[in-house]
Amino acid sequence: MSLADPARRGRHLLIVDDDDRIRELLKEYLARAGFRVTAASGGAPARRLIATLDFDLAVFDVMMPGEDGFSLTRWLREQRGPSGRTPVLMLTARGEPEDRIEGLRLGADDYLPKPFEPEELLLRIEAILRRAQDRPTPGASLSLGRCRFEPDRGELTCDGEPVRLTEAEVALLRQLSRSPHEPVDRLELARDTVDPSGRAVDVQVTRLRRKIEDDPKAPRYLQTVRGVGYRLVPD
Repeated sequence: MSLADPARRGRHLLIVDDDDRIRELLKEYLARAGFRVTAASGGAPARRLIATLDFDLAVFDVMMPGEDGFSLTRWLREQRGPSGRTPVLMLTARGEPEDRIEGLRLGADDYLPKPFEPEELLLRIEAILRRAQDRPTPGASLSLGRCRFEPDRGELTCDGEPVRLTEAEVALLRQLSRSPHEPVDRLELARDTVDPSGRAVDVQVTRLRRKIEDDPKAPRYLQTVRGVGYRLVPD
């Protein structure tokens, strides 16, 4: 695959990092790779950009003065409409597992510790965008008690009200909805996620259960299949 792949043209990325050197290097590298790139030096300018422009993916540095990447991700996930589902890749010098899990809990799609190879960043961005673009054959909506999931549109409503989902959560529900009532291997669900061991899937399942289950500790619709993975059990 060439550096300036035609498939990347038109994809708009937001880079948020307070380090001028890193921000400009990332902007230059990703622009040469074929992306349209907009950069911001912190949370406040990033919020203004998100309010006025559409982005296909955002790259947030975690350690920034003022508003850090965790807080910015939390704010983004609270936004209504497509902007609230913008995929997020977090960059940070804090590579501890607890930090990665915290980023995932807040709705990040991937997590890359510094220092990193620019090519790895590019490959991770492409993997996230592939998941976000994944569109299964349109099918009937699935009833999950008081909630309803539309696989073709990637929309979840509960009690008639829309529920915000991250792109990673949409991708997970779509994977499970392709074979309702059947167990899906945990490692298959984890393919192309931030943690192929399955921990990222576990975090996303926990988040989804809080959104669709009456009792997340005793799930009725998003069930664990011990020794295998998970299954979606619609009405």
